[in-house]
Amino acid sequence: MTAEEIKKDFPIFNNRDIVYLDSGATSQKPQEVLDALNKFYTVNNANPHRGAYTLSMDATNEYENTRKKIAKFINAKSPEEIIFSKNASESLNLVAYSYGMDNVKENDEIVISIMEHHSNLVPWQKVAKTKGATLKYMYINDEFELTDEEIETKITDKTKIVGITHVSNVLGTVNNIKKIIDYAHKKGAVVLVDASQSIPHFKIDVQELNADFLVFSGHKMMSPLGIGVLYGKREILNKMSPFLMGGDMIEYVYEQDTTFAPLPNKFEAGTQNVGGVVALGAAIDYIEKIGYDTIQKIEDEVVEYALEKLRKLDYLTLYVTPNSKNHQGVISFNLNGVHPHDVATVLDSYGVCVRSGNHCAQPLLRYLGIDSTCRASFYIYNTKEDADRLVQAIEKAHQMFEKYINK
Repeated sequence: MTAEEIKKDFPIFNNRDIVYLDSGATSQKPQEVLDALNKFYTVNNANPHRGAYTLSMDATNEYENTRKKIAKFINAKSPEEIIFSKNASESLNLVAYSYGMDNVKENDEIVISIMEHHSNLVPWQKVAKTKGATLKYMYINDEFELTDEEIETKITDKTKIVGITHVSNVLGTVNNIKKIIDYAHKKGAVVLVDASQSIPHFKIDVQELNADFLVFSGHKMMSPLGIGVLYGKREILNKMSPFLMGGDMIEYVYEQDTTFAPLPNKFEAGTQNVGGVVALGAAIDYIEKIGYDTIQKIEDEVVEYALEKLRKLDYLTLYVTPNSKNHQGVISFNLNGVHPHDVATVLDSYGVCVRSGNHCAQPLLRYLGIDSTCRASFYIYNTKEDADRLVQAIEKAHQMFEKYINK
């Protein structure tokens, strides 16, 4: 299949004449996913695990079958290792509070990269300050990558947790997750992988990686907003205390004490976003129908084409590793002398949607010596024509601002 053919599956492109280049924030949804969401609410809507009647049992089956589908999708050992949340941010907080607060002690070390999204940074600041631990950073080199030396210098025998993004949401850098996991395990640390920017684009096998925890958001991989996933090794999850308390994560409640349900219910308090779960299952079906090989081929071609065009604009600064094998889907750039918000506003007037700002990665941008960037993030529905329209809109923006830049 081609990107042009795939784009026809997404109704939004029939309703709006836009070049959508913000899939790193949230992806668009194919008709199959929208249909699955609508079908749940029109045919199977009930509260799972709550009723002894057929409709509730059907909703339960939809919910739990999707859990099995996700376990198979990432090659988890058991569906019990799949926990549903609102998003990757909630999943990261769950690990920080339920695992971090109970296992990090005074003078221990937590290691993350300077590339982390705030959601995989701020919770660890909280844990470190509360427990008297040290939060350390792995920094990138001039090619926007983590070196082996940096990994091996920062992860030590005192390290208890390593939090690492699989793909940077600002730079598109693909980190050597396997290397980091293996080295951290040698030092006795557990590893939490943020796969929010990777799982929409390429296959992940949690057993092959040997990740202790892995999180992602459904809305970045074509499912609705408000559904996320936490994968955790069963032996670790079983030892963790619940993050949220309430309905369905309870075994028995007495006036002064409570026992908790087994996995995965222990971490799923209250009524869940069941429609979102079902639609996430449909998004996985869609990804598997297209195939990751096709997804990679389409994205590699359009990103390489876009970079080739953008590198010819001498008034642009690009924040992209020159190693194309370690880059995925994201192109951050600045039009020299112009604020990214102004650039994005002009691009929008030409129907080109890019994000501008710090991308929830202020420490990274501060480390790079900048406040913000424009970011074009590509997905399987983006074509070379989209890349051409991006370049043309940037050229128009430069022409508009050029006389002010020169002054």
